Amino acid sequence: MSKKRPLSDIRKELDRIDHNLLEALASRHQLIHETAALKKEKKAALRDPVREHEILNKIGQMAQESGVDRYFAMTLFRQIIDYSVKFQTDYLIDHHNKRDRETMLKVGYQGTDGAYSQQAVRSHYSSRQNDLVSIGYNTFREVVQAVDAKELDYGVLPIENTTAGSINDVYDLLHKHELRIVGEEVVRVKHCLVALENVPISNIKRIYSHPQAIAQCSEFLTRLHHTKVETFLDTAMAAKKVLEDQDLSQAAIASRAAAELYNLTVIDDEIANQKENFTRFVVVSREDIAVDSQIPCKTSVIMSAAHRKGALAQALNLLHEYDLNLTKLESRPNPGNPWEYLFYIDFEGNLASPQTAEAVEKLRKQSGFLKVLGSYPARIS
Repeated sequence: MSKKRPLSDIRKELDRIDHNLLEALASRHQLIHETAALKKEKKAALRDPVREHEILNKIGQMAQESGVDRYFAMTLFRQIIDYSVKFQTDYLIDHHNKRDRETMLKVGYQGTDGAYSQQAVRSHYSSRQNDLVSIGYNTFREVVQAVDAKELDYGVLPIENTTAGSINDVYDLLHKHELRIVGEEVVRVKHCLVALENVPISNIKRIYSHPQAIAQCSEFLTRLHHTKVETFLDTAMAAKKVLEDQDLSQAAIASRAAAELYNLTVIDDEIANQKENFTRFVVVSREDIAVDSQIPCKTSVIMSAAHRKGALAQALNLLHEYDLNLTKLESRPNPGNPWEYLFYIDFEGNLASPQTAEAVEKLRKQSGFLKVLGSYPARIS
């Protein structure tokens, strides 16, 4: 019978393999950097769906032959491919706008450490982690004002959620302020009920969280008949309050990352109404960016329909005529004008394209008011 190796030896071997994996990823990243430079020169498409499909199928087959779970391997490599495409997108954007990739970026978000908005910042700027400072603010308005005042380079704001719908405060800020949308990010939201210890839910008398998180977990909360729910500035701030108060009857709705950050216990996991719960964020800046035609792009506008019958339908038909795919249509009351509405519209297209620019100019003539919020790289996964 062979002698079993001590755990310390196995751990050393695991550390060695992990080191080799990181070195391999670093080598792969260098090749992606070279690929981005070549695609910039040749104006080649960033994404090749056929090749990606072939790669993932090959990875799945190799995983099975090696005794590795096929789904795990393909999911892992999908993330690697997505990161590679994101790096190439950022590389081309920076080159096209003559931006120095070594310059430190200051990016603001609403919340504190562990907030979903901070996750969006880190995800969107994943290729710039060494040159990034993320700063939390109490409100969306403070983020916008800091960008306006040149205290921040960018702000990252949530604009819609697949469960709770649009975040109207952000739409109103985009209308009032002269900021431009220069990017978007989508974060999967997994709400947890977190507390100081693993206490029975029946012991919880008060739950804190952001109003959006409360709305997204409404079905879970309606079952807690003896618990008071209170709104808080942010999910992560709510988790931090539970830690600071040291009260076993309190809990917060927050992410698992926030629970780990503040050393709290998850007493119920994934409590949102919908398991597939995502929040879309927009990145705002003081200035537009130019987006290379190689990069799939979205354009966002605010408009009011002219005061004539069928005006909105005519405006939407115009997008159809120019083969611009509508991805978002949201209406909001026009402040100071009772019974009048503003329409927030997203469509696939780049204002650098003559076809898109012509369509927007015709849309401007047909509408009572039109404000272009920006053209920016569409988030693809």
